[in-house]
Amino acid sequence: MSSQLLLDEMYTGLKEYLEALGWQVTTVQEAELQGAKDKDIAAHARKNQMILITQDSKTAELAEMIGARQLFLSNALIAKLVDSSIREKYPAERV
Repeated sequence: MSSQLLLDEMYTGLKEYLEALGWQVTTVQEAELQGAKDKDIAAHARKNQMILITQDSKTAELAEMIGARQLFLSNALIAKLVDSSIREKYPAERV
């Protein structure tokens, strides 16, 4: 059984991309949790053994506290991914 992802509201647009990469994806909206409290989103991810993908530090912290799997996409992490991708695609570029 493959892991299922739960996309928080800010990442709904990633659903088709992640599905194209082979992930099973549910959005917060599809789970009828749009506008729900952070703790309820975290609890849903834990109950359903989903990996929560969020940019909300409070939601990520609550998920971690209750033992739900989560990936917190902080601005620092996103910047590192962008930097790494640029350096891989254009190795001659220098800062």
